[in-house]
Amino acid sequence: MPALLSPQPATSTTAEEMALANQLRPLLLHLARHLRRLVEGTALTGGQVEILSLISRKPGVGINELASREGISAPSMSNAVDKLETAGLVARARGIAGDRRRVDIAVTPEGTRLLRAARNSRTAWLAEQLQRLTPGQLAALEAAVDPLTALTEGSVPR
Repeated sequence: MPALLSPQPATSTTAEEMALANQLRPLLLHLARHLRRLVEGTALTGGQVEILSLISRKPGVGINELASREGISAPSMSNAVDKLETAGLVARARGIAGDRRRVDIAVTPEGTRLLRAARNSRTAWLAEQLQRLTPGQLAALEAAVDPLTALTEGSVPR
């Protein structure tokens, strides 16, 4: 059985890449923590916002694909979607994507409204933080958007 946490990277990594990873990791975790906290006191948890966001980007997605994208088991994802469905934030329908055996999931209008509110809150907070930066720092962040996007998509070209 593979170890959950390996002290060594799976591929050969340069010292420069490891140093940059060591700088980025705590910063990204800290930023993600702040963004997750912005939904506290609302009807949604940070995890629910992420699941709603995934579903809204790909209406008709199934449980297995959602679970795979989030890195959790299908039964865990099914439980999370059950809670969203009970709250009226998502709806399931059989065979929307053409396979009648499959159950597809879509965000309801109420789910869309809450997701939009969560996104607006997070975006406003982040924009406020960006006001503290110099024009040079803002340009550096703007230049980093594409590479960071590639990291999240797992498609960084070498």
